[in-house]
Amino acid sequence: MAAKMELAPLRPWDDFCPGMDRFAKPDFGDLTKWNNRVISNLMYYQTNYFAAALVVFLIVGFLNPFGMFLGGAVVALVFGGSVWAGENKATVKNFKRKNPALFVIGVMATSYFVLSLCGGVMVFIFGITFPLLLILIHASLRLRNMKNRLENKIEGVGLKRTPMSVIMDLLDQQEELYE
Repeated sequence: MAAKMELAPLRPWDDFCPGMDRFAKPDFGDLTKWNNRVISNLMYYQTNYFAAALVVFLIVGFLNPFGMFLGGAVVALVFGGSVWAGENKATVKNFKRKNPALFVIGVMATSYFVLSLCGGVMVFIFGITFPLLLILIHASLRLRNMKNRLENKIEGVGLKRTPMSVIMDLLDQQEELYE
């Protein structure tokens, strides 16, 4: 039976950005462990990440509303098309599963190309790419704690369904694949 969708709680600031002792450089030699850390943090801090991205979207949207709408529409269409292709084309699905970072970079590069034709590159860079970069940096550097791991296990067995778990499913990225 499918679990109903629920929003993960907003994590307190002292948990989201504690002292420097809870941040560490990822092990670039072990991509599986690094990917596991990123997925785990994306799942645990998802509401904080959505809130931070929303703040940047609102600021850029206030400065250039049409460009932000155009950029968001293009990225949504390209992402939707890539997810559709991943579900219906075996080669795309295999590529997406084996190279998740390259897949996301491909979606962003395609979005950038389409937006460059429309003249919305700066809005794309500051309104869409910059928040994603900040989220990736935080998720890569933030060390996990026991509460983080427990919450992710609950979502992993399907007892809880959140917006980030839906996005991870669309990208074929589940934490249990990397443990």
